[in-house]
Amino acid sequence: MAMSRSVLVHAVGGPEVLRLETVDVPPPGPGELRLRQTFAGLNYIDVYYRTGVYKAPSLPFVAGQEGAGVVEALGPGVQGFAVGDRVAYAGPMGAYAQTRVLPADRAVKLPAEIPDDVAAAMMLKGMTAQYLLQQTFAVKPGDVVLFHAAAGGVGLIACQWAKALGATVIGTVGSDAKAALARAHGCDHTIVYGRENFVERVHEITGGKKASVVYDGVGKDTFDGSLDCLRPRGMMVLFGQSSGKVPPFDLGLLAAKGSLFITRPSLFAYTASRAELEACAKSLIDVVARKVVTIPIGARYALADVAQAHRDLEARQTTGASVLAV
Repeated sequence: MAMSRSVLVHAVGGPEVLRLETVDVPPPGPGELRLRQTFAGLNYIDVYYRTGVYKAPSLPFVAGQEGAGVVEALGPGVQGFAVGDRVAYAGPMGAYAQTRVLPADRAVKLPAEIPDDVAAAMMLKGMTAQYLLQQTFAVKPGDVVLFHAAAGGVGLIACQWAKALGATVIGTVGSDAKAALARAHGCDHTIVYGRENFVERVHEITGGKKASVVYDGVGKDTFDGSLDCLRPRGMMVLFGQSSGKVPPFDLGLLAAKGSLFITRPSLFAYTASRAELEACAKSLIDVVARKVVTIPIGARYALADVAQAHRDLEARQTTGASVLAV
């Protein structure tokens, strides 16, 4: 039995429900490995689980969806990994911890050129960018992409990647500082929410042709306008809801606005099988290793400061990825 300092949630609520405790970590069971973690990634989905927007499998639970570290023990039947391997993962809850048990089929080996902090910052956000840009809507040269929250963790990765795929990239942001950051990471055009109407600006930028695809992780505040930014037969990709859930709407609007497509994808659905996970992760690791895409880490926190990290995340004070040093 190993010991770990881990962040538990006993009841859903505000950042104050994140409690750092010492817990026992059992030996890995069949098909599992035990990971001594170095970094955990912070993601808005962690807020959804903490607040109860998404229902956790049980209470209490160890928060967090993404991390990196070193394999320290293998359970029965595990193949393809060895003690001492550096690995990262996205998906299985329990990342805010020094030590954890993880299904081996969710872990991905890391090459030497990708350090642990970058790996912990990139797996969930980077694989999200991969499926959004190459599977949900396959971005190609000449496409016009509108990406909301372009200076966020997914946004800075996705905008670089979309630019590398030959798209014209328009990003919405919350401030001039975030606009500069987005432009430095692939955005051809930036729109500052507070003083510009993003629908009008997309029309101006595109000469009225509008966007091929809108990637919207904001939800309620941007959804209606996003539909008005799409050209006929364009695709609306709603992959998050940081401003709240999108209310029910009349599907007839999709016809009225030009036979639009809409989808609400999730990373899990695109990486459900081992083969899908490996393909998605390989694509991400390749562009990061070749420096086609960089992973900006905007903030680092100690595990003991996790509540402040969540406050900053919810207040949209963070840019790029944020990590916990565990």
